[in-house]
Amino acid sequence: MSTVFLPGLLSGKRALVTGGGSGIGAGIAKRLAEQGAKVALVGRTKEKLDAVAAEIGKAGGVASVHPCDVRDYPAQVNGAATGMGGLDILVNSAAGNFLAPAAGLSANGFRAVIDIDLCGTFNASRAAFPYLQKQGGTIVSITATQAFVPTPLQCHAGAAKAGIEKLTRDLALEWARFGIRVVAIAPGPIADTEGMKRLAPPGVEDVLKNRVPLRRAGTIEEICEAVTFLVSPAAAYVTGTTLLVDGGTTLLGPGPFLEMMGGV
Repeated sequence: MSTVFLPGLLSGKRALVTGGGSGIGAGIAKRLAEQGAKVALVGRTKEKLDAVAAEIGKAGGVASVHPCDVRDYPAQVNGAATGMGGLDILVNSAAGNFLAPAAGLSANGFRAVIDIDLCGTFNASRAAFPYLQKQGGTIVSITATQAFVPTPLQCHAGAAKAGIEKLTRDLALEWARFGIRVVAIAPGPIADTEGMKRLAPPGVEDVLKNRVPLRRAGTIEEICEAVTFLVSPAAAYVTGTTLLVDGGTTLLGPGPFLEMMGGV
């Protein structure tokens, strides 16, 4: 349950969340439904989407399931928006990542992350545009601190996330005249996510937490709070910006990452 916003805040709104089957995306979908929005869940694994939709339904919310990969986003966005009678909110949360030194990273591995993170964000945003332009709306993309901070073993993710940050600014400028706000959130280390499992294995995770200025990992709940703010009337004059929700980790530059990776 939200600690800041009241249920019903998004009553009547229609939201689509990519990467909605797990982690941050699933948390965001549940939060938007909790606040009264109808939610369409997009992701690659139907079973995971069904499980999240079932949780939303059990809590009294409304959710539909649309399994696909990034190349099918336009069709799934169209189907979801038509099913809900329109679209007010798009959350781009689908992502892929892994640790790899640049010298050992294949072109296909690099391209896979770009395709999922950056191209997927554009594909969904472009497909959502005809619906959002009718009455205005909000696009929130989940990026990462690698967009700003040089990070060992993460050149592929850094390039993708930096692209999302720039895409956010460009779309915000182009689409402002339609009443569409485009923003992003850059989480720092967030507990209980696939990203932390892949990028900070046991032992390393504790080191990273200790180097966060706020001395702890963030929570999915805290990312959900940030998304709720950005899609609410409270953020009506906010567009073209990326909100850091990182406990201050970017204030330290790449130092903690260098130490974790043995000075790579």
